[in-house]
Amino acid sequence: MSTESKVANKLQIKKESDSSKIKEGLDKHGELIAAISSGAIILTTWFLTNVLPHSVWVTLHIVAFFIGGYAQAKEGIIDTIEEKELNVELLMIIAAIGSAIIGYWTEGAILIFIFALAGALETYTLNKSNKEIHSLMALQPEEARIIENGIEKMIPVSQLKVGEVIYVRASERIPADGKIINGFTSVDESPITGESIPVTKEAESEVFAGTVALNGSITVEITKHANETIFQKIIEMIQSAKDEKSPMQLFIERFESTYVNTVLIVVVIMMFVPYLLFGWTLTESIYRAMVLLVVASPCALVASIMPATLSAISKSAKNGVLFKGGVHAENVSQMNVIAFDKTGTLTNGKPEVTDVYVHPDYNEATVHEIVGAIETESTHPLALAIRSFTLNFLNKKSFDVELDHMETVSGKGVIGRLANEKWFVGRNQFVSNGGAEKPFYEDKDKKLAREGKTVVFVGHQDKIIAIYALKDTVRKDAKEAIAAIKKRGIKTIMLTGDNELTAKAVAEETGIDDYVAGCLPNEKVDHIRELIKQHGKVAMVGDGINDAPALALADVGIAMGEGTDVALETADVILMKNHLSRITDSIETSSKMNRIVKQNVFFSLTVIAVLIISNFLQAIDLPLGVIGHEGSTILVILNGLRLLR
Repeated sequence: MSTESKVANKLQIKKESDSSKIKEGLDKHGELIAAISSGAIILTTWFLTNVLPHSVWVTLHIVAFFIGGYAQAKEGIIDTIEEKELNVELLMIIAAIGSAIIGYWTEGAILIFIFALAGALETYTLNKSNKEIHSLMALQPEEARIIENGIEKMIPVSQLKVGEVIYVRASERIPADGKIINGFTSVDESPITGESIPVTKEAESEVFAGTVALNGSITVEITKHANETIFQKIIEMIQSAKDEKSPMQLFIERFESTYVNTVLIVVVIMMFVPYLLFGWTLTESIYRAMVLLVVASPCALVASIMPATLSAISKSAKNGVLFKGGVHAENVSQMNVIAFDKTGTLTNGKPEVTDVYVHPDYNEATVHEIVGAIETESTHPLALAIRSFTLNFLNKKSFDVELDHMETVSGKGVIGRLANEKWFVGRNQFVSNGGAEKPFYEDKDKKLAREGKTVVFVGHQDKIIAIYALKDTVRKDAKEAIAAIKKRGIKTIMLTGDNELTAKAVAEETGIDDYVAGCLPNEKVDHIRELIKQHGKVAMVGDGINDAPALALADVGIAMGEGTDVALETADVILMKNHLSRITDSIETSSKMNRIVKQNVFFSLTVIAVLIISNFLQAIDLPLGVIGHEGSTILVILNGLRLLR
């Protein structure tokens, strides 16, 4: 596969997105514009009722019908043909036409407008393209470097075979899963594990496609085909999880079909049975059937949900929580378990210096000055954290020390030469050069490691003279947020790719009920699936590419606002200001919204039932039926808007 194959592969996603738009009739922006245009025509016609000639007045209503109802009618007809089942879209169109047939053009047009607006907003929020997949593809290298007959050559990743050897230079992204057979490096595995601290890799270490070799060149033997890598599985899991329908979605689809069929059957019966059995005139029977078609149309039922949902979404947005759709606003308050990623979610996502010990024979400020100057030459996250700490300690913006020489030893640390003396920063054995001298810090390094901290050693002339402990610190509001969630009876669990010690320390500090350490993306998905089986509704909170499949599979995926593009696109809810405390706020808003929706649904169904019975008893005529129908719609809309207060 060459350039043509790559292009074809990338265009496949666009093709799938475009096909869904064709089925909708109009793209999401065009559908919204059509609904608004239809409403504007109806409003204008209503204001000019006494001015316009009747033929013009009717023509404008027909135009409003066509503009507002085209997409819904097309979708209803296509779905009816494909699925061989009638749907609400078709019922609304028939009800609007029936209203016009008996002379109520404005009511029919309003019916079309309200339903078209609801459909446009649903399309706008839910019919997302595969942006998250495009973002992932940008992180997947398309070519790999091999040596063929002594000549360096770049070949497509898709052509790599298991057992083949590739070469990855420092700062390059690893193109395929494999194991290192030569070289040392620190690898940024955040796209896979989500952990911010790079992992040291040496011979026989496993590496993953999409991760970055930071500071050393490596030779890698391919262990998996391009379509079997962990990275590729992330993409596939996001796609498959997004296609899974919730039980509520399936129930609504079944209810819709039953409701439409029942209404249409009853309308047909109403047209002839009273005429044949009860002595009604044929005109009266048809008239009552048309009234039934109007009053039984689920306009108020549709309006029961949308205004309340939009109010909840708007209120939450002002408080820093973005819902991507009404179904997610509904589901948040129904969670039995909330699973959390660690790095960047419960923690700040960046290592910070938490403890420092300096040999009593050395001046602390001098040590910080030299170590800071050495770490300035490195882009390693731990080095950046130490540099920031030392500058803050010294209250400076730059260091006064100028090093004579700097050397990076892949996978071990760095060496700085100052006034013909060597200073080492890195791992224990590298810094001490294997010396047996009893360390001044005694066993403090082991204690710090048990606390989940990373320890960096500083050596001077083969003698350890300082240690820095670093940790990805817990967010300030994490403990309070977890306590508030648990107070609601919701179980909390942490799923992290980090090691057992770090995971345990963070779980204890935040008060998380349970945790699972060492999770790869596919394992997080497995745990989410198992939690759903055991507890029912499950939410997932994360921020990284590795969290995306779990975010997609969970009943509600919640992403941190500073998370990766993939996490933000995959999630259903976004905490825009990264405040975990907003999760409980959104749960409260969701609970209120659900109560209002239930009130509206009960009220609208009651009104429909009363109007239908009254119509059978010939107790109401069409104008009163329209007033009851449209009045109930207005009332449920106003009730839904209460959430904005």
